[in-house]
Amino acid sequence: MDNLITFSVTVFTGFFAIMNPISNMPIFLSLLEGADEETKRRINKKALLIAFTIVCVFVILGKFIFELFGITIPAFKITGGVLIFYVGFEMLQSKKSNMKNIKETNFDENIAVSPLAIPILAGPGTIVTAMNFVSDTNYVHIGIVILIFGLMCLLTYFIFNFSDTIAKRIGDNVISVVGKIMGLIIAIIGTSMIIEGIKISFNLD
Repeated sequence: MDNLITFSVTVFTGFFAIMNPISNMPIFLSLLEGADEETKRRINKKALLIAFTIVCVFVILGKFIFELFGITIPAFKITGGVLIFYVGFEMLQSKKSNMKNIKETNFDENIAVSPLAIPILAGPGTIVTAMNFVSDTNYVHIGIVILIFGLMCLLTYFIFNFSDTIAKRIGDNVISVVGKIMGLIIAIIGTSMIIEGIKISFNLD
């Protein structure tokens, strides 16, 4: 039971850091500038449902994908760790990660799919993080990862829904600080993945 609780906390922390709904609020607000509240809620809901579906597919079919492309767990952990560390490092440097590839977008409800769902919410970092959690685990852990990601999507939904109020209350400086803290956590997760991959590769304890 203690192992499951520790695993659950680790999964939640990882998803919260990589999705970072607080620092993503300004992106959400800028993409939906000029939209009414009903439209914002509709696009918010659609984007998160798409993101949830995409990540669940990778979580459930992760092992099949590994076998199909001949990907080994150590190689995945090391490569994924480097990728996640890079995202975290960019956040610490106060840069918008190139992984998100955000461009100026005219208001259109299709932004729920791109860039909001992909790659902001369910980008490479989120997918790699999710697959890492289930790369060498059982179905109980897979269920926990899906459940926690669903809770993370629900939390993001409410934060985005009240993004105008939250942004005014906490201010840009707090959002920036939270972004840096999340960047540090992401970099640590990436480093841990690299270490795990090396240990598995060389059968180290």
